[in-house]
Amino acid sequence: MPAAWAPPGAPAAPPAANRSSAGDFALLGFAHLPALRPLLAALSLPAFLLALLGNALIALLTARDPALRAPMYFFLRQLALLELCFSLDVVPRLLVTLLRPGLGVSPAGCALQLLLVLSCVTSECFLLTAMAWDRYVAICRPLRYGAIMSPRLCHLLAAACWLAGVPVSLVFTAWLFRFPFCGPRGIRHFFCDIAPLLSLVCADTRLFEANVLAATVLVIMVPFCLIATSYVGILATVLRMPSARGRHKALSTCASHLIVVVLFYGTTGVIHLRPKASYSPESKQVVSLSYTLVTPMLNPLIYSLRNKEVKAALGRLFVQRRGTHIPSPF
Repeated sequence: MPAAWAPPGAPAAPPAANRSSAGDFALLGFAHLPALRPLLAALSLPAFLLALLGNALIALLTARDPALRAPMYFFLRQLALLELCFSLDVVPRLLVTLLRPGLGVSPAGCALQLLLVLSCVTSECFLLTAMAWDRYVAICRPLRYGAIMSPRLCHLLAAACWLAGVPVSLVFTAWLFRFPFCGPRGIRHFFCDIAPLLSLVCADTRLFEANVLAATVLVIMVPFCLIATSYVGILATVLRMPSARGRHKALSTCASHLIVVVLFYGTTGVIHLRPKASYSPESKQVVSLSYTLVTPMLNPLIYSLRNKEVKAALGRLFVQRRGTHIPSPF
């Protein structure tokens, strides 16, 4: 059985007994930082638990509390559920990799993780766009907001966002795993991603890489341009408001979403739109921690700390006894 690849100075790969099959991949996340792995694991576990708790609370509050029935909170619930799916797909394997680097993951398991990662990232791009559209209609077309953002349209938009990532992830995952993987199968990352897997392929991947780049630009830049266009319209409307209080109130409803957009696109753009010549597996692992751990943990805090209605609903969840539940139309 071939030994797993390890960077210079890293500890030797685990013995063959830890690998389930000669065809398995070995995740070598942070193998170049052996002394820091226990500390990273100790920091990652509470961040993971906070992300799970925060997003689960947001999903529960927006589903049960009758005061959170606006379309904005419906889309917030979709974002929380999406972050839960992404965290559960990536972080458990990260923790295992930090504690026991080099443990094997089967090709089917690796393909499934890649499929879910691509799907979640793509869906989040479109979901953030839908949330920006909701804020645009609320501020720029307030009199028609209820008619435009109907429950039916909200459900259709949410379904489209969730399903948008499926064809992209299916095509590229199936295509990538049809290539032959040669030599030691050590993945220089803490989850199965396209770039570190491509480094193990012993075939011509230029066509695949060109299509991945084109899809990445479309999936990331088109939604980003739509979000930017929405905020240009919002800013133009806000500047025409005669009241400073009205301007502040309008902008405050967008602040949380704008912070989340900056966090998400700031990390995904750095990772996926960077020239290949500047690609560094080690630096990518560090940046990837931000959108696999930090962003899912911060999103619930950003929306709860800046939103009086969410904070009030959180208080009611803990202090009120179970009463009559008014079902949400969303």
